[in-house]
Amino acid sequence: MAAEVKLKKATDESIPLITSLLRSSGLPFEDIPSKISCLFIGYAGSEVIGIGGMEIYERSGMLRSLVIQESFRGRGYGIALYKKLIEYAKLKEVETIYLLTTTTDQFFEKIGFERIDRKAAPSVVQNTEEFRKLCPASAVCMRMTMRRAS
Repeated sequence: MAAEVKLKKATDESIPLITSLLRSSGLPFEDIPSKISCLFIGYAGSEVIGIGGMEIYERSGMLRSLVIQESFRGRGYGIALYKKLIEYAKLKEVETIYLLTTTTDQFFEKIGFERIDRKAAPSVVQNTEEFRKLCPASAVCMRMTMRRAS
């Protein structure tokens, strides 16, 4: 049976939870207060299973901060949360999604992302704080066109 996830828009009250999850997973959290409007909390029933975000820049999306709480990992919640974020991106008419990762590039390759040179991302994405400051130059840049998203 596939994992079921519901998304709820993050609020300022969610900042401590989001920061804690990101920090414990070694992910950037410094800009969370200014990015709260693009972040979501994932729920399985009434339990928080994780978080994820989709920054929208014109027809480009930046998938970020996708984290599943450790006790829910390995049970399909990562894919389920990812799919909900893709649905959101489609509603916003995003055509291409980008991401940076230092640890999960193989996961994202399995679901349709391709590795690209950071310079191949559009300037609107390259100018994000995540690209400019938060993620190291060694982070793998990946892209997926929405027609391949599933």
